[in-house]
Order: sequence, then C-alpha cells, then structure tokens
Amino acid sequence: MQSPDIFQEAMSPQHLAIYLINIDRAADRLAEMRRQSAEFSIELNRVEGVDGQVHPSEDWIDVDVRLFLKRNGRHILPGEYGCYRSHLLALERFLAGGKDAAIVVEDDILLDDTFLARAVSAMEAAPDADVIKFVNHRWKGFRTFTTTAEGDILGRCIFGPQGSTAGYLVTLSGAAKIVSKLRIMSLPWDVAIERGWDNGTSLYSTRSNLVGFTRLRKKTMIGNRETYLSAKLPIWRRIPAHCFRTMDFFRRLHYVLVQSRMSRCNIIDASKGRRLVERFMIALTWHR
Repeated sequence: MQSPDIFQEAMSPQHLAIYLINIDRAADRLAEMRRQSAEFSIELNRVEGVDGQVHPSEDWIDVDVRLFLKRNGRHILPGEYGCYRSHLLALERFLAGGKDAAIVVEDDILLDDTFLARAVSAMEAAPDADVIKFVNHRWKGFRTFTTTAEGDILGRCIFGPQGSTAGYLVTLSGAAKIVSKLRIMSLPWDVAIERGWDNGTSLYSTRSNLVGFTRLRKKTMIGNRETYLSAKLPIWRRIPAHCFRTMDFFRRLHYVLVQSRMSRCNIIDASKGRRLVERFMIALTWHR
C-alpha cells in the first residue's frame, strides 16, 4: 500500500526523489503542492516538518543559543528553528533511502513541466557538486562556472548570503556532510547550508530561479520584517556578528575565486580524459 506521504498520478519513475517539507497546519500549501504534483506528473515525498510555533524554546534540541547570538546579533525566531529541524529531517530521510541524489523543496514553490529535466541537467553539468541551489533571493557578484544542456547557468556568488532554501539538489555524500556538520544550529538554515567553505561541500547556484512561488508564500511561516527587527540585540552586542560576517566574506571570496577555478579545471581535465579514452576505443575497434 502506498504511503500517504507520497502522492503521484500514474507517473513514470523519476530520476530524482523530491522531498517536500510541509508542517501540519499548512494544509492549504499541501493541497496546492498536490495539485501541482498531479498536473506535472511529479512525485513528491512529504516530510512532516517541525512547527517552531508549537515548540517552546525550552524544548528545542541541538541549538547553540550563545553562538547563534554571537554570529547573528539577534535571537532565534521559532520559525527559523522549525525550518532548520525540518530540513535536517528531510536530509536524514534521503540518507536512509540510499539514493545517489535528491531534491528538497519547501511547500510554497511553483513547479512547471521543465523542472525535473533542468534539475537533472544541472547535476550532469556539475558532477563535483554536493549541493545545487535552484532558488535564491540575491546574485551579487555572480561568477559563472558552467552552463547546463538545458541552458541554465551555474556558478557562485562573491557576496552573500543569497538567501532561500526553497529548492535545492543534494547528493548522498553532500547530505552526509551537511547533516554531520550542521547538526547543531548556530545560523539560520539558508545561511548555514550555503557556507560550502566551512561545511566541506561543493555548492553552486543557478543564475536564475528554476521555480517560482505561489500566492501562499505571502503567508510567511517564519516572520516578517518587524519580527526580525524585534529580535535584534542592541548595537554594541551586534559587533561580534559583524566580525563574523567580515571573516566569512573573505572565506567566501577564496571559495568562489580559487576553489571554483580548481573544480572547473578538474572537470575539464576529466572531460578531456574521457574523450581520449573514447577516441582510443574507436581506434581500437577500427583496427580490429
């Protein structure tokens, strides 16, 4: 019997599993994602998310509150805690499944009939990638790494954070690294997962978003501008956060300008090697 957390409409097997994060009180969002699943024949595996609004802070687990304050200059929002725990649950479920790669999405995105093909194409274009972000809010200082067969540009940004984890591809090894490194929360999830230089992961972003957002996105589950402002510490207590961000900028700079170049050279060398082997095999066949 099919699990109620997996919904599909007589569809063929997908190349990539898609894990949909959805909390119980967001029934309208789940209904919309079910509609999209049926319309585009995309199988979605629901992950019951952690609702930060119903978990008092004294019940939170695996959170370094002191380090979060130091790094961010503000208090953790309940929705941020729920988001963080939910994404970890999605990655743990993916790891338990044993597949080579998967996509994690949030429940306010807008899919289309090109999404899966573009996602697979992105994975093939960057074989060294542990994570490929399909949704971002910012692209300042974007440096192109490669272009996929579907025409999407992959790269990294000198300035960040780019924001959003509404949709991203992750490999098995990438998920293992992230779950191990980010088990304890000290940053918001979208900031933490983007720090490939600290997580030991190879992360790329698409130059434009592969998916849009539904109208339900306006009903935020984390917080609005006023919520974030009210969580801020006094100015003098935010100095450590500014120092952390400055150091992180230089680490990001090295990651984008130096490590990206090394990764690209490795892929080019591997591609040349494959072509040489192919030519040798063709010549050998011809000789026979």
